[in-house]
Amino acid sequence: MIKKFLQDISDKYASKWLVMLFDLCIIAFAFIAAYIIRFNFIINFDVLIMLKQIPFVFLAALISFIITGSYKGVVRFTGFKDVINIIIGVNILATILIVSTFFSRRFNYESIFNISGSVIYIHLLLNILFLVGSKLFIKSVYNKLMQDFKTQKRVLIFGAGNAGMITYDAISNDPTNSHKVIGFIDDNERKIGKKINTLLVYSLEKIDQELIERDNIEEVIISVQNIDSSRLLQISGLLFELGLKVKIVPPVQHWIDGDLSLGQIKEVNIEDLLGRDPISITNPALLDEYENQIILISGAAGSIGSEIAKKATNYNYKKLILIDTAESPLYDLQQEFVQKNVKNFIAIVADVRDFRRMEKLFQQYKPNIVFHAAAYKHVPLMENNPFEAVTVNIGGTRHMASLSVKYGVNKFVLISTDKAVNPTNVMGATKRIAELYVNCLQGKGKTKFITTRFGNVLGSNGSVIPLFKKQIDNGGPLTVTHKDITRYFMTISEACQLVLEAATMGNGGEIFVFDMGESVKIYDLAKNMIILSGLRFPEDIDIKITGLRPGEKIYEELLADGENTRPTYHDKIMIAKTKQIDVLTISDKISNLCAVSSKSQNLEIVSLIKEIIPEYISNNSKYEVLDSKK
Repeated sequence: MIKKFLQDISDKYASKWLVMLFDLCIIAFAFIAAYIIRFNFIINFDVLIMLKQIPFVFLAALISFIITGSYKGVVRFTGFKDVINIIIGVNILATILIVSTFFSRRFNYESIFNISGSVIYIHLLLNILFLVGSKLFIKSVYNKLMQDFKTQKRVLIFGAGNAGMITYDAISNDPTNSHKVIGFIDDNERKIGKKINTLLVYSLEKIDQELIERDNIEEVIISVQNIDSSRLLQISGLLFELGLKVKIVPPVQHWIDGDLSLGQIKEVNIEDLLGRDPISITNPALLDEYENQIILISGAAGSIGSEIAKKATNYNYKKLILIDTAESPLYDLQQEFVQKNVKNFIAIVADVRDFRRMEKLFQQYKPNIVFHAAAYKHVPLMENNPFEAVTVNIGGTRHMASLSVKYGVNKFVLISTDKAVNPTNVMGATKRIAELYVNCLQGKGKTKFITTRFGNVLGSNGSVIPLFKKQIDNGGPLTVTHKDITRYFMTISEACQLVLEAATMGNGGEIFVFDMGESVKIYDLAKNMIILSGLRFPEDIDIKITGLRPGEKIYEELLADGENTRPTYHDKIMIAKTKQIDVLTISDKISNLCAVSSKSQNLEIVSLIKEIIPEYISNNSKYEVLDSKK
């Protein structure tokens, strides 16, 4: 009954005029109290004059409240800014009373305008005390009543600075929240052991199983602005091992209207644990680059291609052509664009290996910019199917790049991979040959050929994150090929934003390499994903080491031997300076390779690949026999 009543009133707010009347009554009460205090609690003053003065004080208070708008505030959400507003209002009131007293005494006005200065001053202090106190009291009672009917999570806030206090206020001021802050954690030794709002500040080392069980702690909210991502990874790891959930307060620029709300505090996710700061780009030049352009994207239904397509819709392009052989994912992308009311796009089921089909599309749509993302990318599969890797990764690129020259495309952007650097597998080697082919075409026409090279993309089709999630859903174990294996990671959004930026700055012939921060240990990533899922490692889910797959490296590289980089205007994008190549020889060898038959033996195909890429040394693969003959 009481709970239902409270829920009903929680959806209603007091009228601002009722709040005004309440405040005016407090003003009148405080005025009477000021007189009594001024005359030492003895009725030794003219009560009639005091009563006549109350309407005037009422009027002055009404004016001051209208000026500040303090009566418009919702009492249950009274915060620091509301308190300041009240203080400003009562000071305006005191100023009006002082001015009226001055003129009354100067020109012998009515005595109702002549108020003792000491009464005005006492009245000012009492107004602040009663108005602020009453609102905070009502807020406190309301919150207490609402929270008594909820099961509350007991949480600690990491960060006892300004951000931590803002987070504390956001939790405390939200009557619908289910959190109760019981303390702070901080690295600053001068704060450790002291109290803030009666809550103790702990060091991270003091947070142990005994403390967690004693105080029933369930969660830690990290509230440190611009926290170093490696430090975040370290803190999260320690807290995860203790079985605590970890949430994080977003950067201040993401707060709504500059204020933090409880709903903005999110759980730490795997992107937060990359060990580097998120990459963000705001470049107005991109608007001009894609203005009124016909953009063609191959592999448009894939993880990278679809994200490039989505980001392209932010620009005022003329036409967006989406090409892929994967019918269902392409249909899903088409429907998403229809739902979002995206205009001037067309989804086409077509294969980049079909030269005549591609040429017909180039003739029909006459693209200005081509993003070539179509590729086979799974290392183990391509190791066993080198013919398919050659026909798609090399042949498909050859078709798209050659047609771009023939039909006067302005820019051709090849999406490559870090596995193309000193490749140890068929997939990486074919992507490196694709890079070489577009380099051979540079200068053959007006088309500017640009290559972008980056590492693993979080959440992309076939990447390790979806695999781990699936294995966790199935009860484990998580499979890691080697305990020391590391990879570079970035989010799909980051990768595609960098691709669009590189396409804008490219003048042709460059290989753009993205600064992906420190490489991430896959074993540690697996452990963090287990704990992020609310499970314990290894009690609930274990990690199984399966051994390196054919062609797999322990460490990935972003630059090949003999290459160096030069910076660009964006600190996350560099240009790789590649070695000079013999264009005619490379072109002939690529033509021979693309002419191989599906009946050709795998060893024969890989042998031709190795002739083009001498740095391609197979690792943990049946093709190692070809290296021994060198």
